[in-house]
Amino acid sequence: MILSPFEWTIAKRYMLPGRGEAVIALVASISIGVVMLSVAMLVIVMSVMNGFRAELIDKITELNGHAVIQAYGGRLDDWEQVLEEVRETDEVVRATPLIAQPLLTSFNGRVEAVVVRGNTPEDIGRLKPNVLMGDINALRPGASNVAIGSRLATNLGARVGDVITVINPQGRATPFGTVPRQVGYTVSAIFEVGIYDYDETFMVMPIPDAQTLLLMDDSIAMIEVMTTDADRVGEILAPLAQRLQGKAIVSDWKSLNSSLFEALQVERVAMAFALSVIVIVAAFNILSSLVMLVRSKTRDIAILRTMGATRKSLLKIFVTTGSVIGALGTLAGLALGFLILFFRQPIVKVIEMMTGQNLWDPEIRFLTELPYKPDPFEIVMICAMAMGLSFLATLYPSYRAANTDPVQVLRYE
Repeated sequence: MILSPFEWTIAKRYMLPGRGEAVIALVASISIGVVMLSVAMLVIVMSVMNGFRAELIDKITELNGHAVIQAYGGRLDDWEQVLEEVRETDEVVRATPLIAQPLLTSFNGRVEAVVVRGNTPEDIGRLKPNVLMGDINALRPGASNVAIGSRLATNLGARVGDVITVINPQGRATPFGTVPRQVGYTVSAIFEVGIYDYDETFMVMPIPDAQTLLLMDDSIAMIEVMTTDADRVGEILAPLAQRLQGKAIVSDWKSLNSSLFEALQVERVAMAFALSVIVIVAAFNILSSLVMLVRSKTRDIAILRTMGATRKSLLKIFVTTGSVIGALGTLAGLALGFLILFFRQPIVKVIEMMTGQNLWDPEIRFLTELPYKPDPFEIVMICAMAMGLSFLATLYPSYRAANTDPVQVLRYE
C-alpha cells in the first residue's frame, strides 16, 4: 500500500493528536503499550521455554549421551563385541562403556542415596569444565578416588580430601545373612553440571573401581551412544535395536525423559496460547482508538471528501494510522523483550529479594540458572501475528471513515 504525499501528511497528522484530543492520544498510547507488552511477554516466555528445553537436552545428553544400550539383567558380558558393532553404525560419533547403579553413601553419620557411575578416562575428562574444586585427574583405576556433585557434597558435608563410605547391599554371604559391602573412597573433586538431580546424586569413578565395588567382574551395565543428530537418534539406532533384540534394549534420551519433555511441550503450548490473547486485547485497543479518532474527525473527513479526497485515500489514511501504532508497539515489544532476557538473572534476584520467594528453585526446575534461546522463526511469527491483528483492527474504522457522507455531516454546519 503506497501512500501519496497528501495521504501521508494527513495520516501523520492523525498519529499526533492535538491538545484538544488528549483522550484519543491517551487511548493510542495505551494501544502501543499493550501491543508492546504482549509482544515482549511472548518473546520472553517462548525464548525461556526454548532455552529451558535446549539447555536440559544439552545437560542430559552431555552426561547420558543421546541413547544408552542396556543389557537385560543389568550385566552386558560380551560388551566389547556390542561396542564394536555400535561404533560401526552409521551416524554414531561416539560409543563408550558405562556403569550406573543406585547405592548409598555415608559420611559423619549422614546417609544419602547416590548413583555410582563408572566412566572411561575420556568421559571423566569431559567433566573438567564442571569441576568446582579438586582435581578430576586423580580419578585413576585402583586409587579409590571419586568425584561427587556439588549438592551431594553439601548434603553430606563432605569436602575435597574427605573419605566417604559407599554401601553396596550386594555384599558377602555369612551365617547371619548377607553383609552389605562398604568401601571407603576419597573425594578428589566436586563438580556441578547444572542439573539439580545430577548434582545431588551423581558419584563418578573409573570403570574398574565400579566393577570391583559392584562385583561385576569384567562386565558393564550399558553403553552410552552419541549420534550426529539428537532429534533423529531413534531413526539412526533403529537397525541396531533390531539386531540387539533379545540381548539388550536401546533407549534414547526422549524415552528416558519422556514425561519431563511432554510436560514441557504442553506447558509451552498453553503459555503461547494464553499470551496470544493479550495480542488480541491489544488489537481491540487499536480498534477503539481508531473508532474514537474517526468520530472526532468526522467533520474533517467530510471536508476532505468535498475537496476531492477519494474513499480509497481515506481508507489508506486510517489503515496506515492504525498499522503504525501496531508497528511501533511491536518494535518496542521486541526491544523490551530482549532487554529483559539480557538482564533476566539480575531481575529474578531483585524480585526474589523483594518478595522473599525462591522464583527459580533448582529442585523444581532442574537447572540452576534461567536459560533462554530465541527462535528466529517464532520471533517472526509473533511479529507477524501482532502486525496482522493490528491491521485487521484498522479495517472497520477505516471503512467507516471512507464511507462518511459529506452531505449529511456538513448540512447542519
